[in-house]
Amino acid sequence: MKIVHAASELFPYVKTGGLADAVASLAGTLADHGHEVSVFLPGYRAALEHPEVAGAARKLRLKIEMGDQFLTGDVRVFSPRKNLQVYLVCREEFFDRRNPYGTGERDYEDNADRFIFFCKGVVETLRLADLQADVVHCHDWQTALLPLLVRDAERKHGVTLAVKTVFTIHNIAYQGLFPRSVFARTNLPEDLNNIDGLEYYEQTNLLKGGILFADRVTTVSPRYAKEIQTPEFGNGLDGVVQTREDDIVGFVNGVDMAVWNPATDELLPARYSMANLAGKQACRGELARQCGFGSQFKGPVFGVVCRFAEQKGLELLLANRGFFITQECRLVVLGSGEKRYVDALRELSAQAPSKVFLSVKLDEKMSHLIEAGSDFFVMPSLFEPCGLNQMYSQIYGTVPIVSRVGGLIDTVVDIDESPETGTGIMCAPTTEGIGEGLHRALKLYADKPRLAAVQRRGMSRDFSWRAAAEGYERLYQESL
Repeated sequence: MKIVHAASELFPYVKTGGLADAVASLAGTLADHGHEVSVFLPGYRAALEHPEVAGAARKLRLKIEMGDQFLTGDVRVFSPRKNLQVYLVCREEFFDRRNPYGTGERDYEDNADRFIFFCKGVVETLRLADLQADVVHCHDWQTALLPLLVRDAERKHGVTLAVKTVFTIHNIAYQGLFPRSVFARTNLPEDLNNIDGLEYYEQTNLLKGGILFADRVTTVSPRYAKEIQTPEFGNGLDGVVQTREDDIVGFVNGVDMAVWNPATDELLPARYSMANLAGKQACRGELARQCGFGSQFKGPVFGVVCRFAEQKGLELLLANRGFFITQECRLVVLGSGEKRYVDALRELSAQAPSKVFLSVKLDEKMSHLIEAGSDFFVMPSLFEPCGLNQMYSQIYGTVPIVSRVGGLIDTVVDIDESPETGTGIMCAPTTEGIGEGLHRALKLYADKPRLAAVQRRGMSRDFSWRAAAEGYERLYQESL
């Protein structure tokens, strides 16, 4: 099949979270299965500066209609592996910036124009390059206009650009919600500017368009596909999602084992496997050294790597600050995001500098070391469409402590509920629930034979992209 993906992130060229890993891994796996795969990505500064992209040739010059004006851009293309091409839709005004979505304090004010231009650039490239896609697969609100724009361009030009479209909701909390006046820049028929189209409480909701008009809709876990049809997790779009009940399916994201594998991970100071965990102790010692804990510390190390956002349940972690201050343990936190969480975590680190280490940045190497060197990985998410770190943790022999929500339910087995097969600790997404989970972790850490058994069970699980990719292949084929 000829499969086109479009996304706002792609590892290793630009990454702020799991979306980049998921799209890269799925596209790569499909390419390895022999499909002709193309991935479209905005031409961000970080992407253009990546060594693989430096020699990327300009393939096309674009002239994009945006409301009552035309804007120019260009497309660069390169091939990072067999059967895979990456297209960068470039316009300096929109994408030559330090960060993909905002300043860190707020979103860019022109995000609507930026991603409408990107989507239109994808469609125009499909037409001019005659890619003849069997499937165009779009990811999250930044690409949600594509199912509409593809069909509109086909109608205008009398061509077929894609046989079918698929739209994946990675996180329904982010919807691309803008003033209603933004609709004019889409140049779509006016009859789509209503309650049955993109209109949402007198605003324009881009995500809604992807949900309503793609041929098939997917989420990144089976549990999340059900959750977003409820008011509790649907973020106001549960009724919209319910209209696609027969067309929506959830596949658990996989893990790129070429990147996340403790036996081959070159970012670690030592490699290890389920058969020999000695290297994990070396990673733990190096993590403790880098965090100033002293490599001889004997108590448990708790790791956290996440975006500092409300979704991630950091308030539940902070509400249990007394645990980390009073217990003989250590806490390592890596991430970036909302200032209120940065300030609160810095305050906790300043309160107990010998016990709590904070690094406020995106650091791929450090994230690997935390996964390998921690004894427990904490994910107190209020909701979690899929989550990847809980899978990384199990692969790396680090016991996950997770909220009982979304994809975490699909990927972690509680050690007390299933003593023979358990791989982690599941908690209610409350202050008390997370506190109970932390104390259960202390009890498990004290029982070294049981801890080792839980670690090895986690490391034996298959979280590769094989199953998910096969699911998507079946979905594509059924749709076609």
